[in-house]
Parts: sequence; C-alpha cells; structure tokens
Amino acid sequence: MFKTFINAFKIKEIRDRVLFTLACVLIVRLGSLIPAPGISQGLFKQWIEANQLSLGFLDTLTGGSFSQMAIFALNISPYINASIIMQLLTIAIPKLEEMSKDGEDGREKINAISRYLTIGLALLEGGAMAISFGNSGYTISGGSTFRELAMIVLAFTAGTAFLMWLGERITQKGVGNGISVILLINIVARLPQDVNTLIQRFVTGASDVIRGIIAAIVILVIIVLMVVLIVLLQDAERRIPVQYAKKIQGRKMVGGQASSIPLKVNTSGVIPVIFAMSLMQFPVIISSFFGVSGSKTGTVWQKILYLLSQQYWFRTGDGEFKYTFGVLIYIALIIFFAYFYTAVTFNPIEIANNLKKQSGFIPGIRPGKPTSDYLTDILNKIVFIGAISLSVVAIIPIFFTGIFNVQVSFAATSIIIVVGVILETMKQIESMMAVRHYTGFLDK
Repeated sequence: MFKTFINAFKIKEIRDRVLFTLACVLIVRLGSLIPAPGISQGLFKQWIEANQLSLGFLDTLTGGSFSQMAIFALNISPYINASIIMQLLTIAIPKLEEMSKDGEDGREKINAISRYLTIGLALLEGGAMAISFGNSGYTISGGSTFRELAMIVLAFTAGTAFLMWLGERITQKGVGNGISVILLINIVARLPQDVNTLIQRFVTGASDVIRGIIAAIVILVIIVLMVVLIVLLQDAERRIPVQYAKKIQGRKMVGGQASSIPLKVNTSGVIPVIFAMSLMQFPVIISSFFGVSGSKTGTVWQKILYLLSQQYWFRTGDGEFKYTFGVLIYIALIIFFAYFYTAVTFNPIEIANNLKKQSGFIPGIRPGKPTSDYLTDILNKIVFIGAISLSVVAIIPIFFTGIFNVQVSFAATSIIIVVGVILETMKQIESMMAVRHYTGFLDK
C-alpha cells in the first residue's frame, strides 16, 4: 500500500490529484474550528460535557465539529441521509427507478434531487437545533430572537452545502470518493484524542510499569485484530460460476467462456451498523435535548434510555449487567438492516433475466426462476454470515468499553469506514497507474 502511494507521487497527474485532495482535507479541518455565529460556546460546552457519552458517535462523524459548534457541525450527515433516502425511494417509486436506469443523464437528475434533499434536511436539522438552543438559553443573547436563529440555521446549512460541493470536487479532481474521504478525515481527526484517552487510562495510569506495558500490548493487539477482521470481512465473497453458451454471429462462433458472479459476504457494508446505532441512539439524543437522560433508578422511560445506551452495556456493577440485554436488540437490528439493505440494492430476478438474455447459465441450474431462487438462497445464507460477523466486530469495542469503563469515540463503525475508504482509494490509485502504464506502452 505504501509502495503504491510512493509510486503514485512519481506521476504528475496522480500527484496533482493527491495534493488537491490533501488541500481539500485541510480546508475541512480548518472549517471544523470556525465557531458558528449566534451560539454561546461556553454554555454549549457545559451542555455537551454532560451529554458527551450519548453524542460521541455523532461527534465522531463530524470530526469534532459538533462539540465545537463549528459551522460544519452538521457536516455531511444530511447528505448521507439524503443519499440513503434516495436509494430507498428509487426502489419504491417507479419513476425514479426508470430514471436511475436512464444512463448518465438519469443519474445526474437523481444526484440533483439528492442535493436539494440535502439542503432541505440541513435546514430542518439546523432549525430544530437552533430552536432547541434558543429555548435552552445557549445562544449569545440567551434567548431566541429571529435574527439569531436565522444566522445559526444559515451557517449550518451553508457548511453542509459547502462540504457537499467540496466532496464532489474531490471525486472529480482528486482521488477516491469525495464524501467518503471527508467522512474518513473526520473520523481520523478524533483518533489521537481517543488513543491519548486509552494511554492515560491504562498505560500511564497503571499501578506499575509491567501492567502498563501489558495494557499497551493488549490495546495494540485488539486494534490490529479488528482491522484484520474488517479487511477479511470487506474482501470476502462467494463466486457463483456462470457459463455462456456458444452461438454463431455471422461466420464466427462466439461465446462459450466461463465467468462468475461475485457475491460479497458483507453486501451492505457499514450501513446496517449505522442504521442500527442511529435508531437506538435517536431517542437518547432527542431526550438529552429536553434534559432527560438514562437512569437505572429513574422512570420507565429513563430505564429504557439506559437500556438503549451502549455505554452502559457489559458493565459489571451492582445490577447493571442486566441492561446488557440492549446488545441483543442491537444485533437483531444489524441483522434486519443487513437483509433489508441487501434486498434493496441486489435484485436476483434482474440478474437471472440478464443471464438468460446473454445466453448465460449457472451449471446445474435452469435459467429463469430457478436461477433467481438459487441466487436468493445463496444470498440469504451469506448475508446472515456477514451480518453475524459484522455484529461481532461491532460488539468487540463495546465489550471492552463496558468491562474496563473507558469512553472512546472510535468503534467498529469508524474502523470499518476508515479501512473501507482507504482500500477503495488505494484501488483507484492502482487503477489510475495501470491505465497510465498501458497508455504509455501503446503510445510507444
């Protein structure tokens, strides 16, 4: 990987793309430090410290912008939500499905709709936050004047719109998917703080040097193990063999070649974990805005919030371990969303029909409905394996967080995103180098 990156810098075109991407990344980090107008940073900091545990995942996705109440506080979250909504609507609405199949023009129209939907969601989220801050007295004036609220909403919306535009520029003129790169740098920006927390808690805070060394080795092994598991999970696939029948075109016999259909074990990527975590954290975050937090001795609703909050799972204190039942809900949601998202993005009937049109078939399976049934059966099995593996990877950091009572923002979701984006970006760089190599060879 490092050799590929070094070789890429020797090629001017790729070097310019990499430098452009790095410049955009610098802009993202600088924007994360610019305070949003109209918000009292001191009062909000007091509030965020009291609710940091429930907002850690949100703050990770925004690269710390949310806790800083910067102009990039919403970051690209509205764009991600808009993209997911458009994917679901494309399946549900025939007009959008037809548009998605209409080549480059259709995709550009869907992208345009996604941009407008992103702005709408940013206005909605920014408005809700501004009103909540105004009612809670977190604005500079301590109230909720229209001018102040309007400034807050416009600042958050403009920040999201700028990041969306910057992400598209990275995709066009840089390397990798722009939105994924921005998400990657947001997560990476939080890693030094989290590593420092672990070192202070287990290494420098150990009772003796031997315990500190052992703790450092254990932390390193866990992180390396998770990265290895995620790489294996991301690359694992089941290849279905496909044979194409020979046919005569003109005076030539064509076809007869063998191919395969690659079915990824983790077909839905990190989406099930994000959906499951977001669904469980949504009531916790909303309740925190109204001053209600989880408690094992409070009302029924506070106990439910305590159950849904993953920072309370696997704790071994008096009467606390029973709230680890929430992890079963978490696993069930991951499995559900893994099947749901796979059903939305993968259509066995369409693949079976395309194979039939191209005179292709799976050896031992008849074309048409038997092929789609066979693909569905195989897909259901590997999706279950992928969902269980994803659940294990997602629970490992939560388990150690609960057992050792240490809070860090990076979790399986963050590591999956980081590993996945890095692998895809390096593959794109390798592809660009290969194309340049073949072009240069043909020119010679």
